[in-house]
Amino acid sequence: MIQLDNVTKRFPGGQEALSGLSLSIDSGEMVFVTGHSGAGKSTLLRLIALIERPTSGQVIVNGQNTRRVKRRRIPKYRRHIGMVFQDHKLLDDRPVFDNVALPLIISGVGRRDAARKVRAALDQVGLLHKEKQNPETLSAGEQQRVGIARAIVTRPRLLIADEPTGNLDPDLSLEVMRIFRRFNEVGVTLLIASHDIALIDKLGCRRIELDEGRLRNGYKDDDEWLPG
Repeated sequence: MIQLDNVTKRFPGGQEALSGLSLSIDSGEMVFVTGHSGAGKSTLLRLIALIERPTSGQVIVNGQNTRRVKRRRIPKYRRHIGMVFQDHKLLDDRPVFDNVALPLIISGVGRRDAARKVRAALDQVGLLHKEKQNPETLSAGEQQRVGIARAIVTRPRLLIADEPTGNLDPDLSLEVMRIFRRFNEVGVTLLIASHDIALIDKLGCRRIELDEGRLRNGYKDDDEWLPG
């Protein structure tokens, strides 16, 4: 599903966010990326989402070399990738329904089909009853679940999340991870950047640790997933 071969990302001024990084993530895996602030976690996700391009090396996602994806083809490339952000990036002047529907509208999905998919996504995160409310009226945990619904409404093969529990308390963080786990159980590949090692250690998933843009290690813990 994801293959990085000797990837380096250097920003203007010479800062190297990633340096000679090589790693592989199989289809259907749920993998966490850890490391201190500035280790390169967000840069890795941005390369996979084609928000950034590597300075050198290859990033291959679902069989596509991102270097060969032309700018005008990026929206099509991203149709199979769901993205979840720490700060939600929701539109407060529009109801929950419209926020979740946005990727479908951009893709030109018909109104009736879009409505069915939006309600299915909201049902999956337990927020179908909140579809008419504006995000600003929701709790932090509910806002994050709206962000997750928006990310999965297109039924992506790959879901990437950048510190999705960074602003949540431990109970809400575990709830969000259980939602991710359910998606993974039906075949969605997940790559999640997080600094919450205590939470990650409970999940029994592979962890990739970055240190100053380099791979420190990648392993699977022996702990089992907490039952939902």
